[in-house]
Amino acid sequence: MSRTTSNVVTPDQQTLLAAWQRHTYAEFVLKDADAALATMTENPYLLMIATGTACIGRAAVHDYYANQFLPAIPPDLELESLSQTIGSDRLVEEMVVRFTHTIEMDWLLPTLRPTGRRAEFIIAAVIGFENGKVAHEHLYWDQATLLSQMGVLDHPLAAAGTGSVRQLSRLR
Repeated sequence: MSRTTSNVVTPDQQTLLAAWQRHTYAEFVLKDADAALATMTENPYLLMIATGTACIGRAAVHDYYANQFLPAIPPDLELESLSQTIGSDRLVEEMVVRFTHTIEMDWLLPTLRPTGRRAEFIIAAVIGFENGKVAHEHLYWDQATLLSQMGVLDHPLAAAGTGSVRQLSRLR
């Protein structure tokens, strides 16, 4: 699933990559809040910029994973890693997210009932680490493009981003 921008990864960076892989495995394969939290620091936080969602502290992050995020992942959700850049305490990953909107997903599309429409958009994740564990996740995506794909937002500016995945894939 993942590609780094360079083939040279230090042992410390490999530790961070492995922690991130365990974390995403717990989220998207196991769908297990406890397993995801086991990969995180004692005081983690999540910030989803497009929806304004913030979860601060273990209890809030666990509640979010267990009750909002993990139960509301569509069965056909796919993640495709486009690039990763890693430093000494931070990882930035660009991913394509694809799914059919068949269930309520308040973590991504608050208050929107399932539309049955297909979504494809780019998400950027900035992951901070402390002592080899995930300390925070900052997630960025184009909400206007996503709402346009769901048929909720009908404006040329919102639709402008719908070809972004194709364009970025061609440029790689």
